[in-house]
Amino acid sequence: MRFFTLLRSVWCLFFLSVLGVGAKAQSASLSDVGFMKGHWLGTFNGGPIEAFWAAPAGDNLTGFMRMMKDNKVTMYEMLVFEQTDQGPIVLVKHFKPGLVAIEEKEISDRYRFLEAKKNQALFEKMDGAVRIIYELRTSNQLVIQRGKQEAGKWIFADLFVFNRQ
Repeated sequence: MRFFTLLRSVWCLFFLSVLGVGAKAQSASLSDVGFMKGHWLGTFNGGPIEAFWAAPAGDNLTGFMRMMKDNKVTMYEMLVFEQTDQGPIVLVKHFKPGLVAIEEKEISDRYRFLEAKKNQALFEKMDGAVRIIYELRTSNQLVIQRGKQEAGKWIFADLFVFNRQ
């Protein structure tokens, strides 16, 4: 009898934890990434990188980045945060000069929302290989960090550091 009571308790805890994860994702909204709004400038790979983010509107927040070197574009990146029933997702497409898509026509990198704190949001690529943190470190500095697993821990490094324009 004691075994069944323990088993029932474990099952209840599991069920409640699953419900808790679902509630967390559903309570997330685009307002969790609204801090990104604005015009941002930084450097990357020996050249300027510029980003523009619109304010959340309806079910989306859109933005794009332009990377340059020697006064020529090296890559464009289009990013769309969309609100879903499971919380925000990020859709990313990359383009070479001439607006030539790097990913196939129907394909985009997809990231699911994991958690948000004040001025910070964490997303994970759908395959689980990469995590991205968007963080407003100060009112005039936006940082995008990329995380990879090393020895079972997520290690993050600044990928882009932007200053507000």
